[in-house]
Amino acid sequence: MKQTAPSKVRDPAPVLGLFDVQLGRVETWFNLAAALSIFALMFLGIVQVLGRTLFNKPVAGYIDLVELSMATFAFLGVAYCERLGGHVRMDFFLNKAKGRAHWSLEVFGMLVALFIIGVLVWYGFAHFLRAYQIGDTTIDAELPVWPSKLIVPIAFGLLWLRLLLQLAGFVRLV
Repeated sequence: MKQTAPSKVRDPAPVLGLFDVQLGRVETWFNLAAALSIFALMFLGIVQVLGRTLFNKPVAGYIDLVELSMATFAFLGVAYCERLGGHVRMDFFLNKAKGRAHWSLEVFGMLVALFIIGVLVWYGFAHFLRAYQIGDTTIDAELPVWPSKLIVPIAFGLLWLRLLLQLAGFVRLV
């Protein structure tokens, strides 16, 4: 009986696992930043209400600060949520498929998601760049808006990496 030589193809699981751990650390820090921004906004709201009612001194530019902070807590936690599977999925047809058909549908879904998020990263960065170049500011307090616009492509770029990692995992399962 002839023995065959061991395959030279390397198992990508350790590399994917290492990438998952490193990416997870970044996602956790982004999620922490989003949570802290919500916490800070809550305290700013308390200061606004107390300042307006007790001292007749509202926080200058409060509305502008709230508008600018929305991007932080709306987008920084999205990759973390994807990692935990905390998003809403429509699995009606997906649950009917078994085996390779199921994982092939997952691959297709990941490819669509990668394309959509890639487009959002591209145009989000273009939108940030335009705001930075023209010196776009808020109307009332004239705060620069480019930092909050930069958060969107950065957060979606992290989500794109998470989706790419999931795609690699699904391709392995096919």
